[in-house]
Amino acid sequence: MITSVTAVAHRGDPYRVRENTLASIRSALGRGADAVEIDVRVTRDGVPVLLHDATLKRLWGHDARIDRLTHRELTGLTRGGVPTLREALLATEAHRLMIDLPGATDASVPAVIGVVRECGAGERVYYCAGPGAMLRVRAADPHAEIALTWATHAPPRAVLLDAVRPRWLNYRFGLVDQELTDRLHRDGLLVSAWTADTRRTMRRLVRRGVDSVTTNRVDVLRGVLGGPAEGAAT
Repeated sequence: MITSVTAVAHRGDPYRVRENTLASIRSALGRGADAVEIDVRVTRDGVPVLLHDATLKRLWGHDARIDRLTHRELTGLTRGGVPTLREALLATEAHRLMIDLPGATDASVPAVIGVVRECGAGERVYYCAGPGAMLRVRAADPHAEIALTWATHAPPRAVLLDAVRPRWLNYRFGLVDQELTDRLHRDGLLVSAWTADTRRTMRRLVRRGVDSVTTNRVDVLRGVLGGPAEGAAT
């Protein structure tokens, strides 16, 4: 059994349950996820909620921007279907959450980090996104665990790494090769890869030495890694 690779469920269990919902998160944990990646945006009145897109159109059928809705208005449009970050943190108890921050702003990032702190979840939460968002996270929380999303083979500049101080570099799976993982491990960084949904790709990433794989099919990944995590549903 391969135990050193973290199995991260992308937005929960989206092939079975609507993404970024409490039901989707619970389904992913039940299928053996070590951690769940969620997307967090902030409503007009400052409430962090789980949603990847800037609008409700794709998932909820309303062409309304999340940053122009109050939380009460959002709840009405989705019949309570979009959970708050607080609800997600409470529902996942001791499990790890990887918080992606699409559309991060100077106002939204402190709001997200504030909820994490209020819930006492700082030790089990880590953040991912590009340099702009992660610089904001580091400014708001000197102790945050960060997975810096990086889109090219060219390494991040030393000045950026010094400012962000990531624990992970987070790559699209097609960019990951043995040379990359070896170099990053020599530099003391962990390597995460997203979003791998076929067994062939998962196995290739594991052979290349990644530390974490993010997938929409966490049960398949768990099988590749050697079976259910301890305490997971079978």
